[in-house]
Amino acid sequence: MEPRRVSGKNHWYHETQSRTQHSDVMPLVPEAAHVDDRFLLDLALPDALLNANLRWLSAATRLANTLFPDTVAVSRLQTFSAYDRLSTALTVAQVSGVQRLCNHYAARLAPLPGPDSSRESNRRLAQITEYARQLASSPSIITPRARQQLDDVGLTLHDMILINQIVGFVGFQARVVAIFQAQLGFPVRWIPGMPVQEDADAERFRHENARWHSDLPTIEAQQANTPQSDVLARWQHLPELNALAPVLAHEAALLDGFGELINALTFAHPMLPLAALIPARVNGSVSCFNHYSTLWQGASGLPDAVRNGERAIQAWSHHYPCERALALATQLLTRAPDRFSAAQLSPLAEHGISTPDAIALLVWSALSGWLNRLRIAFSSAQQVT
Repeated sequence: MEPRRVSGKNHWYHETQSRTQHSDVMPLVPEAAHVDDRFLLDLALPDALLNANLRWLSAATRLANTLFPDTVAVSRLQTFSAYDRLSTALTVAQVSGVQRLCNHYAARLAPLPGPDSSRESNRRLAQITEYARQLASSPSIITPRARQQLDDVGLTLHDMILINQIVGFVGFQARVVAIFQAQLGFPVRWIPGMPVQEDADAERFRHENARWHSDLPTIEAQQANTPQSDVLARWQHLPELNALAPVLAHEAALLDGFGELINALTFAHPMLPLAALIPARVNGSVSCFNHYSTLWQGASGLPDAVRNGERAIQAWSHHYPCERALALATQLLTRAPDRFSAAQLSPLAEHGISTPDAIALLVWSALSGWLNRLRIAFSSAQQVT
């Protein structure tokens, strides 16, 4: 029987099959498409808070405009249309449950003509949606088989770089918006029945000396064109991009924006490794976890406690209330950003972490989740990620 086809774009939870007729399709909040700031989505911050974070927020906004331009020219190597980009973004927003993002991406997606209703187009969109949902909600289950399924429906190497960057970016965006809404004291609203992300299997983290490398083709210096050579020279020195940059350089403009964002967010704080260890453990990125374990200079035993799971963290942190507060905040932010609230921020202040430092640590945690997903998505099942 021929599958049912509906427009399915006038609400957050869209179906993967759609038709091109769209004259009567309206999003729930159509005005959400029209924002001055495509990163914070016109979330109004007090001047002091905005100015303290302006440098990296500006970089994030520029990257949002690069990922989601109003018009997209597709080609043989870059097949992702504006519809594909926004549909993927909406899928990730749905996983995060953060209402502001769901409204925005649904409103921008609604008026766009969807793909044709052929079996091939439906299969392609369904595969893209499923991959984005899995990487956003349970990154540790992503394997090379998932990448192969994208290849099977016609995605190119450039498309694969792009879809992973979109998933990472929107997940980061959702968590940043959640942090600032909590700082402003906004009430927490989440969609009933939305699952909380489960931690990756502890067995993955037994490989303490695992090294990461990409299973996708990399750009070598002698092979790079001018834009690729420029961005590699500019950003590969960053520790976070040292191994990733040769893969991400296939999309030079995105790597440039990503490098600017990471560089603007980089800061020194003794609790920074903890803010990165928690998402790496939850998401299942072993190489990220091992890297930040070596950087921890605080009380002994923390990396092992995080490696062994939540009960071990609670037992270890009994005498370390500051570390406990940060661990609890980053755990909830990683697992369920829609439930993050002032209740997670207040203990940080109570234990001596200033508001600017608390926000910086939490935003770094959100960025770490993006990096976790890239490393998981680009690695081989035979390699520990």
